[in-house]
Amino acid sequence: MNDKPADSPGSPESSMSAPYAGLTPDAVLDSLEAAGLAPDGRLQALNSYENRVYQFGTDESQLIAKFYRPGRWTDEEILEEHAFVRELAERELPVVAPMTLANGSTLHETGGYRIAVYARCGGRAPELEQPDTLEWMGRFLGRIHAVGALKEFEVRPFLDPETFGYEPRDYLLDHDFVPPDLVEAWTGVVDHALEAVESSYDRAGDVALIRLHGDCHSGNVLWIERRGNEAQGGPHFVDFDDSRMGPAIQDLWMLLSGDRETMRAQFNHVLRGYEDFAEFDDRERHLVEALRTLRLVHYSAWIARRWDDPAFPAAFPWFNTQRYWQDRILELREQIALMDEAPL
Repeated sequence: MNDKPADSPGSPESSMSAPYAGLTPDAVLDSLEAAGLAPDGRLQALNSYENRVYQFGTDESQLIAKFYRPGRWTDEEILEEHAFVRELAERELPVVAPMTLANGSTLHETGGYRIAVYARCGGRAPELEQPDTLEWMGRFLGRIHAVGALKEFEVRPFLDPETFGYEPRDYLLDHDFVPPDLVEAWTGVVDHALEAVESSYDRAGDVALIRLHGDCHSGNVLWIERRGNEAQGGPHFVDFDDSRMGPAIQDLWMLLSGDRETMRAQFNHVLRGYEDFAEFDDRERHLVEALRTLRLVHYSAWIARRWDDPAFPAAFPWFNTQRYWQDRILELREQIALMDEAPL
């Protein structure tokens, strides 16, 4: 299996409009072999929109290969994320770290694609309605954040109102994604929402920014059952692709759901475990709904930026419809009201 040159028919399109058009099964296997692996032909595409992720077999094990979306991260940004996850793994934290490949690095480029490879980690979604599960998650997030606070990222971006609020808002407006008859209403409500976000940040004050997982929802946590006296049971954190500098609460609020009283009880369970290993600044409670608001604005822009990728219209057929933007206007109005309430 030989690599194809960058300008060959099997390589990624230079237009970036269909970044994975050349990633056929043969191209995937070619790339893995070029990275020094020995795939046995077993190949299964896994659910992923941002990158392309495959489970593949070798004579010895099942592995996971991530093919990074061209143009999203620089090599330096990817390697800084890899270094953080490997730092966590070296401290025996339950994360899935990238393997060192034949080139001596955790990142390999071939055929126009950049690849990272991971050990397969089986597991189920965590049962976040269980207090013991939330406390267990909190303990490990406290340990992750204790390491994340030891130093800063040098090249990876920050999570803040500019990167997750104003810039995504401007992108959506500049590229005419909002229907013309809803532009005024959407612009008014998103601007009001971002003002409320700024007020929330002002109330929180100068909180510490640390290296985060960045996207710590239940889909990025695999729960492994503990067997007998084995110690490897519990949560395993995967996919640090969105790792950034930001406030600690960003990795905690996505574990919460339900009404305010339910979320308050859940948060207390998380903190009971978290504060065994890291101190939590209560001022960050002011940021829960602000960060949720930023995520909503950023999410719409994330889909918009990928709209030329054929996978996105197929996966999100409701995006860019009149109903979608009407719902977003209502959603942001609700967030404005929530940000005016007392913190969680």
